[in-house]
Order: sequence, then structure tokens, then C-alpha cells
Amino acid sequence: MNLPNDRKYTESHQWIKQDAETFLVGITDHAQEQLGDLMFVGEVEEGRAVKAGDVVAVVESVKSASDVYAPISGTIMAFNKELETRPESLNEAPYETWILKLKADNPADLDALLDAASYAALTD
Repeated sequence: MNLPNDRKYTESHQWIKQDAETFLVGITDHAQEQLGDLMFVGEVEEGRAVKAGDVVAVVESVKSASDVYAPISGTIMAFNKELETRPESLNEAPYETWILKLKADNPADLDALLDAASYAALTD
């Protein structure tokens, strides 16, 4: 598995990557493979303050629905509106497609997350 090293990962198969003053959050390739063809991505509440582990989005496939969790605490700044009409872009390019932007309460919280090697070991 070739994971990008420029981000951190969670055991619940989300990734987070710094993007200027905010952080992009998405799901991993492993997550999209488990879900199958995505039909819906949403229920993201812009402006909502969240704690690490809170449900911040829902992804639904032909097989099942799954929650997306906040990797760190912060405020949801934006939802990737492209996913309203093209949820399959998460299947096609999971590391290029973000679900939401998060303004971190404390960016140092990322230190508690998995690096690429640790996440790869978890999913092997």
C-alpha cells in the first residue's frame, strides 16, 4: 500500500492533512475499498464545533453507510460540495478528494494520530 506521508491517519480510516490555516479530512483507500461504490456523502454541518471522535459526515455506498469521525477537535469550516454530485470521486482518488475542512483547536493534537507506516501496519 502506497500511503501519502504528508498526512496523519486514524484507526477509523480517516486521513488529515494541513492545508494553509486549515486541515483537510478524507477517508483512506482502505475505507473506500471496504465500502464499495459510494452513492452519497454528506451531513456535514459547516460552522459546527467538534471534538475528536465526533461524527462529522456520513458516507453511503450500495453496501452500507458509515460514519466519518473528526480526527482532532476543531470547527468545520467547509464541505467539499463536489461530493454532492460526484461522491464516486472518493472511490476514484481517496487521497486527492477531501470531505471537509477543519480549523484545529490545537494542531499539536495531530501528534497523537498514526503516521503512514503505522496506519499501513494496521490495515495489512
